[in-house]
Amino acid sequence: MDDAGALRAELADQLLGDGVLHEPRWLKAFREVPRHEFLPRFYRRRPDGDWEAVTSEHPDWLGLVYSDRVWVTQFDGDDAVTGGTPTCSSSMPTIMAIMLEALDVRPGHRVLEVGTGTGYNAALLCHAVDSENVTTVDVDPNLSRRARERLHRNGFQPACETGDGALGHPGRAPFDRLLATCSVATVPPAWLEQTRPGGLVVTTLHRPIGAGLVRITSNGDGTGEGRVLGEDGRFMPLRAHARLPALAGTGAFDRRTTTLRFRTVADPSSPFEFFAGTALPGVAAGRDRLAHPDGSWVHHHGSHVDQGGPRRLWDLAENAVAEWHDLGEPRRHDFGVAIAPDGQFLTLGDLRWRL
Repeated sequence: MDDAGALRAELADQLLGDGVLHEPRWLKAFREVPRHEFLPRFYRRRPDGDWEAVTSEHPDWLGLVYSDRVWVTQFDGDDAVTGGTPTCSSSMPTIMAIMLEALDVRPGHRVLEVGTGTGYNAALLCHAVDSENVTTVDVDPNLSRRARERLHRNGFQPACETGDGALGHPGRAPFDRLLATCSVATVPPAWLEQTRPGGLVVTTLHRPIGAGLVRITSNGDGTGEGRVLGEDGRFMPLRAHARLPALAGTGAFDRRTTTLRFRTVADPSSPFEFFAGTALPGVAAGRDRLAHPDGSWVHHHGSHVDQGGPRRLWDLAENAVAEWHDLGEPRRHDFGVAIAPDGQFLTLGDLRWRL
């Protein structure tokens, strides 16, 4: 076994040991599909905060490729840019494994992947269900072209299409499964229209606070229902869903004391964070700040908060903590998702919140 093969086996064994891989088809795929073929160059953060390019000439390249980490491969939708807002990456293998397992594919299933990116995830799908059953679409023609070349070079021949992933790919519908490796504020109706009744859509909700992986069973008509998965997952948003408010608060503000820690509201590891997103829809979080497009903002100083704009966001967060306790402190896996003719909602028993 060569160095890459040994590292692949080690990564697959790690995913198996961590309990995120269970099905033999996915274990075999992670053992055999060469991630390094899809990551000839990527970027990592240096201690000073700048980005450093890592290529196959770097002595640590192969070991980094097969680490359980996400690697950025593009900024600002421009291959010539070497820093900025990441717009393409190779996802963390743990999250990839969780989503692939949640997809529950079977031999012969037709799968649509939205967000081709590097092509690595499409290769894993091809390994599991054969290339003829896989369609992958990306909005960026350069990404699509490179992914197609790398897939073909490694023996995979899926249909690689360039287009708006929110529209799915009607020309090859219906699909049995749809996997989106980008996050969405709401589930595009086309995904559920193009997934046969009883088929599954697995994606990530783009909620700045309380993002989450979801699995939805399609009714085949643009509606469906499902669950939020217990495992957390954060993905780059579909480019049309990527807008966030600025976090710099300005103007008059009120200051008061608080006992609620900022990380309780905004840290993904907090059991309250997902519920916090229901009380703070559209609110973005920074290191110690919250902001909403309507101009409302919070600056958290540890023992006190400054609040400005038309609404007092920290008051909403504190009220939500009390409600969360009254409801028995539900975790993310306790929530459902309903895609109905009258809208899209998170649900918890009889409660529901519009996405």
